[in-house]
Amino acid sequence: QNMKMVPLPEKAYGTFFEGDCYIILHTKRTSRGSAVDLHYWIGKDSSQDEQGAAALYVTQLDNALGGNPVQHREVQGHESETFQSYFRNGIIYKKGGVASGFKHVETNMYNIKRLLHVKGKKHVSATEVALSWDSFNKGDVFLLDLGKVLIQWNGPSCCIAEKSRGLMLARSIRDSERGGRAQIGIIDNEKDSPDLMQIMRMVLGERRGELRDAIPDTKADELQKANVRLYHVYEKDNDLVVQEIATRPLTQDLLQHEDCYILDQGGFKIYVWRGKASSLEEKKAAFTRAVGFIQAKGYPSSINIEVINDGAESAMFKQLFQRWTEKDETQGLGKIYTTGKIAKVEQVKFDTTQLHARPELAAEQRMVDDATGEIEVWRIEDLQMQPVNPKTYGQFYGGDCYLVLYTYLRSGRPHYVLYMWQGRHASVDEITACALNAIELDKKHGDEAVQVRVTMGKEPAHFLAIFKGKLIIYEGGTSRAQKSSPEPAIRLFQVRGTDEMNTKATEVPARASSLNSNDQVCYLWCGKGCSGDEREMAKMVADIVSKRDKHTILEGQEPAEFWEALGGKAPYASEKRFQEQITQYQPRLFECSNQTGRFIMTEVVGFCQEDLDEDDVMLLDTWEEIFLWVGKASNAYEKNEAIASAKEYLKTHPAGRDLATPIILVKQGYEPLNFTGWFNAWDPYKW
Repeated sequence: QNMKMVPLPEKAYGTFFEGDCYIILHTKRTSRGSAVDLHYWIGKDSSQDEQGAAALYVTQLDNALGGNPVQHREVQGHESETFQSYFRNGIIYKKGGVASGFKHVETNMYNIKRLLHVKGKKHVSATEVALSWDSFNKGDVFLLDLGKVLIQWNGPSCCIAEKSRGLMLARSIRDSERGGRAQIGIIDNEKDSPDLMQIMRMVLGERRGELRDAIPDTKADELQKANVRLYHVYEKDNDLVVQEIATRPLTQDLLQHEDCYILDQGGFKIYVWRGKASSLEEKKAAFTRAVGFIQAKGYPSSINIEVINDGAESAMFKQLFQRWTEKDETQGLGKIYTTGKIAKVEQVKFDTTQLHARPELAAEQRMVDDATGEIEVWRIEDLQMQPVNPKTYGQFYGGDCYLVLYTYLRSGRPHYVLYMWQGRHASVDEITACALNAIELDKKHGDEAVQVRVTMGKEPAHFLAIFKGKLIIYEGGTSRAQKSSPEPAIRLFQVRGTDEMNTKATEVPARASSLNSNDQVCYLWCGKGCSGDEREMAKMVADIVSKRDKHTILEGQEPAEFWEALGGKAPYASEKRFQEQITQYQPRLFECSNQTGRFIMTEVVGFCQEDLDEDDVMLLDTWEEIFLWVGKASNAYEKNEAIASAKEYLKTHPAGRDLATPIILVKQGYEPLNFTGWFNAWDPYKW
C-alpha cells in the first residue's frame, strides 16, 4: 500500500484484491528445524510498480531471514499447490484494490450484491464476475452474495467435492465477513428450490437461452512435468547467457556452489537455484532472470517461479533429481537393496506389538499388522487359479505368477491383503490373468481386500514377515507338476535377514562373483560379516532348499571342490560397505484424473484425511511404496485405470523411479494401518 508493506488482519487471510500485490510469509516446524516459504502474489490488475516493489521486499525479507526461505512468485489464477494449501476454505478474488478506497475487512456489511464463480475440487478459488446469467455455466458452483443471504447455485454437472468445497467457502464468508449472521440457501436442482430461484431472478433478471457448457481446466499433464531441463545462467560482457546443461534424469552433482541455475519443469514451473558461493549480484537477479527466461521461451507470464537457496531446497525441488543426499543425513530415501555388490546392510528390530497403538510406526515400517494372520496361496496355471500345497508355502518360482491372500483380524472382524506376485520370467498372459483373478478373488471377499502388486525381488517387508523366514525365490522354472526344463545341478542361494520377520533367500547365478561375504550357500558358506542370527536363519532355509548333508564353511577356509562347483574362485564383495544415504522422502498425496485422456495429477500439500473425497482416486507416494486410494463413488473408468496411472506416475517421475516399486490398491473404509499411519489423526469412523 503506497509501496509499503502493511500487515493484514487475520480475518482477511485468503481474500485478495485483483488490483493489489501481497506478500505471504509461511513458517512450519519440521524434524530439521523449520521450513520457511515467502510468496509474492500479483493481482491481474496490479501496477508494474507494485509488482516491482513486492519482488524487492521479498528479496529483503529473504536476507533478513538468513537466506533460508524458499521464495515463490504467484500470479492470480495460477497459484502453486503450496500457496493454495494455506487457504483450506478457498481463495476469494475481489474487484478493485486498496488504492481505490476498498477496505479488506468490513464485517457486518449487508448492502452487498456480488456473484462469485467458484472453481476447483481440491483447491478452491472464487472470482467476482458480472451479475448476469451470462456468467454461469453447467459445470461450476456460483455463489450469489446478497449480504444477509448467500445462495449457492450448483451446476448440473458438478461433482460432490465441488459442491461441498463451495459450501465451505459460503460458510467461511458467513462466519468471517458477516459475524455468522447470514442465511445460506442451496440450489442443487432448480425445480426443487422455487423460492431461492425467485430471489435469483429478481437480482439477475429472467434467464434467456441455454447455459454454457463447463469449461475444462487446462492443467499440465505428467508427461509435460517430467520434461525437466537444467540451465546454467551467467553474465558475459553485460549479456545474460543461459546454457542448457542436462535433461532428466538430473543428478545433484550438476549444481556447483559458485553458480546459479534455472530448472525448467516442462514450462509448468521454473526453479532458480542459487549456489552458496555465487555473487550477491547473481542472487539479487534471481527473479529478474527467471522472468527474462520465461519471456525468451515464450511461456505465459503466469508461470510459477520458485527461488531456492543452496542447502535449503524444498521437497518439491529435491524430488526432481535422481537421488538427493544431505550432509549429516542418516536416514535413506528408501532403503536400496541390490543383491550383489553391497555387503552388510544393518537391519533394525522393532516391536510389532506397538503397531496398533502407533499407526505412524506401521507406516514407517511398512507393516499392516504383526504378520500372525492366515495365508492362502494359488499359482496361475492355464490362466486359472490353482491352489498351492501348504507344505511349499513360501517357495516362489520366477517362471510363475502367484496370488497370496492374507487374512487378519482387526477389532474382531476380518481384513484382507491380496498380494499378486509376478515372476521375472512369467508370460504377459500369466501376469494379466493374475490381475484378473485377483479382481475375482477380491469380489468374493466383498471388494474389501487391499491389493498389492509385487515384482519378483522387490517383496515388501510385510510379505517377508508372513512367511516366517521361509521365503525362497527361485530364479526360473515353475512349481507345476509337469516341469518343462530340468533343474540346474548346482544352485546358489543368497540368504538375507536376521529373524523370522525379515529373511528371504534368493537364487543367484552359481558363480563365485555372486558371493557376498554376508551370505551363505549349501554348503553353508558363512561370510566373515554375518551374525549368528543370520546363520541360524540360513540353516532353516537350507533344510527347505536341500535334503542333503550340510557342510558349514567359513570364509577363507573353503575346500577346492567348493570353488570348482562355482566355476573357479573370483573376486566378490567383502568389505563392510554401507549404502549411500539419501534424503528422508516426504510422503506426497495427489489427486489422479485420467478422464480427459491425459494423465493429470494435482498435488495436495500438507494433506490430511479430509482431502480424500468419495469420488476420488488418490495416489500416496511414500517412495518405497505407492498407494492408490479408491473412493466409493469414484467413476469406473478411473477405478480401472488406477493401476495404469500408478505405473505411468513411476514412469514419468522426474527422478527416474524404480518401475518395480510395489503398488498397493486401498479401498475407502478398508484402509490398513500402513496407509493410515501417514495421516495425522486418522478417524476410522469418518465414513
